[in-house]
Amino acid sequence: MWELIRVNKRKTIVIFVVMGTCLLVLGYFVGYALSPPDGGLVGLAIALITWAVMSAVSYFSGDSILLAASRAREVTHDVHPQLFNIVEEMRIAANLPAMPKIYIIADPAPNAFATGRRPEKSAIAVTAGLLSRLNRDELQGVIAHEMSHILNRDVMYVTFAGILVGSIVLISEVFLRAMWFSGSSRRYRSSRSSKGGGQAQAIIMVAAVVLAILAPIIAHLLYFALSRKREYLADASAARLTRYPEGLASALENISKTDLDLASASKVTAPMYIVNPLKKKGRSLSNLTSTHPPITERIQILRSMAQGVNYASYQEAFARVKGKASPIIPASGLQDTAVVGMRKPSGKKAKKPDAKKQTRDLGDLMRAVNRYAFVACACGLKFKVPPDFKKPTISCPRCGREIEVPLARLAAMAAAVDGATVGEYKAGATTAAPETFTYTRKGDGWESFSCPCGALHQLSPSFSGSVVVCDKCGRKIEIRS
Repeated sequence: MWELIRVNKRKTIVIFVVMGTCLLVLGYFVGYALSPPDGGLVGLAIALITWAVMSAVSYFSGDSILLAASRAREVTHDVHPQLFNIVEEMRIAANLPAMPKIYIIADPAPNAFATGRRPEKSAIAVTAGLLSRLNRDELQGVIAHEMSHILNRDVMYVTFAGILVGSIVLISEVFLRAMWFSGSSRRYRSSRSSKGGGQAQAIIMVAAVVLAILAPIIAHLLYFALSRKREYLADASAARLTRYPEGLASALENISKTDLDLASASKVTAPMYIVNPLKKKGRSLSNLTSTHPPITERIQILRSMAQGVNYASYQEAFARVKGKASPIIPASGLQDTAVVGMRKPSGKKAKKPDAKKQTRDLGDLMRAVNRYAFVACACGLKFKVPPDFKKPTISCPRCGREIEVPLARLAAMAAAVDGATVGEYKAGATTAAPETFTYTRKGDGWESFSCPCGALHQLSPSFSGSVVVCDKCGRKIEIRS
């Protein structure tokens, strides 16, 4: 699939040049319209600077910006061990050089995306709603799909395109709002006394307004059109990585059943996700402006892969479902004729989850991502403590015991450092405390506890390990049931 990587690198250059040119033309006409006749050069210079700055930002910090805009938070292994295990499995299957960072978005809408400028510096973000709805095979299909975007170098293209589209939209919005609120048309009409000058000014004004309206639309259409094809390719790669197309097909079917919009998503970031996150807003859109291929079509293609899970099998299924032999897989992928058989499901078909338990687990996961502490009393009552809680203990209303709050211990430990650097604090904690520490679980739900160094750890219901390694001090913490 080397052609695919090369094509995606070429797409990045194309999107960089085309959208940059669009930005420069828009800047010239907007500058000329606002301050004739020399304003055009000023607008061009501003657009050029914006293009250079935003391109640099896209390359060096685009992934961080997109993750922050999506309200994604990086999590540790103990928050959701199954997610980390699946990402590690798919990283090995895809032969990626480094483990992607893992983020969770505290939102009930099921979705996921990948970002990063190269495989060595990438990230995968999933929503709490996705984790609460999918079984292991379905989650593996989604992670394999996102891992395929990293493997195929799609993420670099999406990062560049998303930031540049945002720049074009920003300049257009600023100009149109300035025109609306400043009453500039009167100033333009009086700026030149000659009739010819007034006509030329009117033409420039109309051209600037038309460009300000059309430039964002053209940029979005280009962005969306190129985004749809890469979804098919990622589905094909995911089927090959997991050797179980039904897992991704079932996940897409499950995700499509919800009508929830992702609160943190926007028109600029929508193409990053595995499924359009703006479902309610996107229903009236035509196929031309859709950010994703029809989800029913993607499911049908995956379930039509009867001859194995290689790329040739996906191409045959694609042609059969679409009713036309349009090439979707690069030539090198079609030359791989080795039979790759499908595997069986990883376990028995999961029973339909209890709706109340699913809602409760979703809420607990979202609280864990938002750094709540889960404290259990000896009598069995559990408390969910917000991160801004200030009291060192909680009084149990059932048995009257005073329960220590881990977050308060962490705050006290941080205050005791009194200006020391993080490195000094780590070194001091490591040498002052014993090498090992034991924590005994009080139940099978969410629990929180503090390491002697002060770091807070979360144990999810799916945690089944016996050891947790503290990220702050490196101490091995033994977990007992």
